[in-house]
Amino acid sequence: MDLENDNEELDNDLTSEDHQPQEVITKVTGMYKDWFLDYASYVILERAVPAIEDGLKPVQRRILHSMKDLDDGRYNKVANIVGHTMQYHPHGDASIADAMVQVGQKELLIDMQGNWGNILTGDRAAASRYIEARLSKFALDVVYNPKVTDWQLSYDGRKKEPINLPVKFPLLLAQGGEGIAVGLSTKILPHNFIELIDASIKHLQGKKFTILPDFPTSGIADFTNYNDGNRGGKVRVRAKISQLDKNTLVINEIPFSTTTTTLIDSILKANEKGKIKIKKIEDNTAAKVEILVHLPSGISPDKTIDALYAFTNCEISISPLGCVIEDNKPNFIGVSEMLRRSTDNTVALLKKELEIQLGELQEQWHFASLERIFIENRIYRDIEEVETWEGVIEAIDKGLQPYIKHLKRAVTEEDIVRLTEIRIKRISKFDIDKAQQKIEALENDIAQIKHDLEHLIEFAIAYFKRLKTTYGKEKERKTEIRIFDDIEATKVVIRNTKLYVNREEGFIGTSLRRNEYVTDCSDIDDIICFTEEGKMMITKVGSKTFIGKNIIHVAIFKKKDKRTIYNLIYKDGRGGASYVKRFAVTSVTRDKEYDLAQGKKDSKLLYFSANPNGEAEVITVLLRQAGSIKKLKFDLDFADLLIKGRGVKGNIVTKYNIKRIELKEQGVSTLKPRKIWFDDSVQRLNVDDRGELLGEFRGEDRLLIINQKGNVKTVVPEMTLHFDSDMIVLEKWKPTKPISAIYWDGEKERYYVKRFLIDTPEKEDIIITEHPKSFLELVSTDYKPIVELVYTKIRGKDQRPNDVINLEEFISIKGVKALGNQLTTHKVRQINLLDPIPYEEPESLPVEEIEVIEEENIIAEENTPQGFSTDATDTDNETGGEQASLF
Repeated sequence: MDLENDNEELDNDLTSEDHQPQEVITKVTGMYKDWFLDYASYVILERAVPAIEDGLKPVQRRILHSMKDLDDGRYNKVANIVGHTMQYHPHGDASIADAMVQVGQKELLIDMQGNWGNILTGDRAAASRYIEARLSKFALDVVYNPKVTDWQLSYDGRKKEPINLPVKFPLLLAQGGEGIAVGLSTKILPHNFIELIDASIKHLQGKKFTILPDFPTSGIADFTNYNDGNRGGKVRVRAKISQLDKNTLVINEIPFSTTTTTLIDSILKANEKGKIKIKKIEDNTAAKVEILVHLPSGISPDKTIDALYAFTNCEISISPLGCVIEDNKPNFIGVSEMLRRSTDNTVALLKKELEIQLGELQEQWHFASLERIFIENRIYRDIEEVETWEGVIEAIDKGLQPYIKHLKRAVTEEDIVRLTEIRIKRISKFDIDKAQQKIEALENDIAQIKHDLEHLIEFAIAYFKRLKTTYGKEKERKTEIRIFDDIEATKVVIRNTKLYVNREEGFIGTSLRRNEYVTDCSDIDDIICFTEEGKMMITKVGSKTFIGKNIIHVAIFKKKDKRTIYNLIYKDGRGGASYVKRFAVTSVTRDKEYDLAQGKKDSKLLYFSANPNGEAEVITVLLRQAGSIKKLKFDLDFADLLIKGRGVKGNIVTKYNIKRIELKEQGVSTLKPRKIWFDDSVQRLNVDDRGELLGEFRGEDRLLIINQKGNVKTVVPEMTLHFDSDMIVLEKWKPTKPISAIYWDGEKERYYVKRFLIDTPEKEDIIITEHPKSFLELVSTDYKPIVELVYTKIRGKDQRPNDVINLEEFISIKGVKALGNQLTTHKVRQINLLDPIPYEEPESLPVEEIEVIEEENIIAEENTPQGFSTDATDTDNETGGEQASLF
């Protein structure tokens, strides 16, 4: 009513004679002040956030309670369960059915029958009238116990429902939980069943533990920044991608929270945007994921795998947020604390159950003892003459008194009433020995429970071990834990756009199609440009960008590239001397103009070359005739110069005018061979001193790779390479170093040995026969390998002594396709690779090298240097010299 009155007043003000609107202040009271807070509290406490005690949201708890109500060991229609749950849950059937499907898909608490959907493909479950469910044995074992459950009235007061279920397991961490409330949310990732039990045991033993998520969709995950599931943490999850053949990739596992449908959509979208290049995609997913990605010829599979991680849902980041309800309040805690509280709660529940069992056993022992006294001492005869009920009670009580001193508690009237209810038939067939055995068995059970209560932690540990043994089968970790390397998008993006340059006017861009073509590029590339005036700029790829007139060099800029070396000679102002310098460009501010000279007016470049692998050419400098100059021509070798920063002044070439600079001799690299390491934790090559050093590599050097399937190949050591998990040899390839292999031939059922050299480095070969039962036993890249043969003992015969074989003497070097020689005709139990015979490799001739000052060596593509030179002009000339020439 207050709001209506305010509106009427406002209307009257607007229709007044002066028609001038007046400001009206309306106080927000009533429902706006209190009801929204009530609604927010309701959503947080009763809908979105799970409770710390049992790890369940209210709807999940009510579903499980209803399933226990209906449980008779048989399957129930989900529609029936949903209808039964509506007695407790104030929301509609659709929300209950969806919540039940989500619980069922965790495959822990509900035994499902029918089409319950597919978490891999995202297919929905069938209608609730078609699918069936019952509680799993695990749920019946760990979730329910009415004797320790606290109850409350349902929303309409007609039924009783549990406040919390007595879950004796870290259910919240096993299932995970996600919800969005008003003002807060929660995202608890699922963890591995077995690892949670092991962590609970460690907590009970007072040991430290670490738990990491495990996703039902498998995949590969980097938990470096998991932050114990607290706010601010991050988990990187990747699909498992492998190379089926040179033109096909296969995705067998997908990241958590994605489906094959959303994954394929993201790949198609990246292909449309030109980030990756694929031919087609096949989705063969059924019980297991199988997505085939077909590549066009000439596209690198390794580079495409990285591009899939960089530009599609093949890699996603998940931000966990541990929020639970505790004491009717939201509380933000980490997963380790959740596990500790869940384990402590389990111990408390086990203690309650033991105490209840102890009380029940003591009651059984008490009445069994009374029954024996009552029958054995014929006390029932004392009531034969008694006529009143009170007299019967008194007579029995009086008759028991001499025999009840050993009882644990006093005899009550209820006990005596129970004695009067014993049938005559039972009294007549009473067996004193059996009664004593029953009492002794109860005493043993009571003693055992008292022992368990006194050793409660040991009892809890045994309880968790029983859960692991009983229910831990086929619950091994699905998600592979690995540390990821960061993928630079600019290194893996497909360059599907052409870059052009208008050198005279000073423009670069993708829309200048009538001008000079430079290179293919992508929309995320940076471009480095140099002008004849000695200016340098790095800018983003655009349709048309002004750099500066007389551009002499344009290329894609590689961040942190310390192997591309720029050689230049510049004239310092109109009458200044000429200077030479060598430098690398590793990082700059985008769109900032840098002066490579000293900033004097009319400075310009006389010579320029860009050298992708640090090449240092020899040039001839020709001077103009002036005064008493005797030497008008001399050579300059850039290899004699140190590589410094781009801002240095450089070394003086001459103070006289330079007429022309000519290239005399193409240069060779002056950089040291690059050192390459293999980091086993991320299965990647690097140049950052991480992992095992593979060696020093020059442009023509390659890597040797052999896997357990018998495939052998050599590859150029690029940072984008991917390696299979069954790789057994990874080292620098030496073309003259033989490879020795022993394999089992499945057709002839014999071991064969072969030694070979790789004749075609670009081709992948297989070194075992194609029979399905053939397998590679061992491989060695030693010059003189030694193996030991351990033979199988034959019954009735002496053990054949071991043989030691020098493979270099056993077989000569043959082709990679050769069958090889039979190793032995005897049955071999084991083949051991022993220490090889020492062999000194011939030393290679040293190469003169110049090291980059304070710079690391980074892998770069092998290209020829580009040079720029001009005829120098007199200081009086106003022209900028002759047109730049590239060579």
